[in-house]
Amino acid sequence: MLTGTLATFVTETPSSALPESVIVTARRAIADTVGVTLAGVEEETAAIARRWALAAGARPVAGILGTADGSSPAEAAFANGVAAHVLDFDDSLPSMRGHPSATLVPVLLAVGQDARASGAEVLAAYALALEIGGKIFQSLGDEHYLRGWHSTATIGAFTATAAAGRLWRLDAPRLAMAWGIAASMTAGLVRNFGTMTKSFHTGHAARIGVTAAWMAREGFTADTEIFDGRSGFLETYGFGDGRDPAALAAELGRKWEADKPGIFTKGWPCCYCNHRPVGGLIELVAELGLKPEEIDEVAVGFAPGSDRALIRDNPQTGLEAKFSIEYAVAATLLDGAPGLDSFSDAAVARPQARALMRRVRRYQVPAEGVFSGVIGFTDIAVTARGQRIERRIDRVPGSPDWPLSDEARREKFLACAARALGATQAADLLDLTGRLEGLEDIGSLVAAARPATDSSQ
Repeated sequence: MLTGTLATFVTETPSSALPESVIVTARRAIADTVGVTLAGVEEETAAIARRWALAAGARPVAGILGTADGSSPAEAAFANGVAAHVLDFDDSLPSMRGHPSATLVPVLLAVGQDARASGAEVLAAYALALEIGGKIFQSLGDEHYLRGWHSTATIGAFTATAAAGRLWRLDAPRLAMAWGIAASMTAGLVRNFGTMTKSFHTGHAARIGVTAAWMAREGFTADTEIFDGRSGFLETYGFGDGRDPAALAAELGRKWEADKPGIFTKGWPCCYCNHRPVGGLIELVAELGLKPEEIDEVAVGFAPGSDRALIRDNPQTGLEAKFSIEYAVAATLLDGAPGLDSFSDAAVARPQARALMRRVRRYQVPAEGVFSGVIGFTDIAVTARGQRIERRIDRVPGSPDWPLSDEARREKFLACAARALGATQAADLLDLTGRLEGLEDIGSLVAAARPATDSSQ
């Protein structure tokens, strides 16, 4: 049965069996997620989530990044999960059609502190849990997302449970039990994109994972074959277009999600459906030396389903603008590339941005297949100076085919982490993330992400 096979894989695979390439991916993903979490910690959405975590009155076992606060592992994971996703700057996994690390890393840090896990144990837990996300979503099929389920939330609850279970050393039957518990809590709707609730999805999925693993560890019961058979998760949440679960299970430990398709790391803090056209537009503007006032129209052609998440064509807030190709194009033309400051409410209200948004036209490109912001292609055409220039973008910025350079990763981390910690402490933390394998206790990483009392930082 699939449930038991997955549980055995997570709980019994030795760390030594993980390829070095998978560990490198895990290390980079954890560092990137710590950075974007620190950038998001003072956003209003994250601040509300943090107030909830503190109001819960739990023992401060686990730290909330970028603050001196702490809470229970479950509530700290919730608060950090919200902060990790609020800027939509966190990474993506195409085979999960969602954001894996914004749910995984908060759990790894929170449960890791409680379990006094080493950096090496945390890296292994990340890699193994990531496999679960890719395999479960492929078993469901793309229609799960296209019908309106936010797979970051629905699948993220199971990866979070896997991560917590691995660090708390649950055996396979207990982890299977934990997934049964988690299955009765998993949810999240695409309709909420552009609101605070989108990042609630990641925090809640992280909290589900911690809660479910803890309950199973303590003897709470649930169905132990939740991915199998009638009324199981796959039948209830799927629509018949998924891959054969047995074939996917046979790939465990042989075809690693971290290697292929790999983690896609964002260079701009907005929905990934915007990134292909943004990348193409940046290239065209640079090649032609265009100025915003010279542009008559930017036409963006999406393959079917590849703009599914871009549900805001007239955004009024920074959160809404992250899910708007109209605003992403305007911000690219005005700011050179969409940056953290491009998505404030004030930036979205700029008269120049409102005017440029009216020059953006979205259209559908006929094509057969399954497409998304990280799968397929996007066409872009710029009309300016009396001529029209067209280009098809069939690579994804931040993907293995169009990767961020090491220097770009470093600049991103420092820009994000410095918002909460200051430049010096951010640089020290980045150095620490590069040495995760050598950390005896992951709590030292969380401590290093606590703001220094020295106001000169």
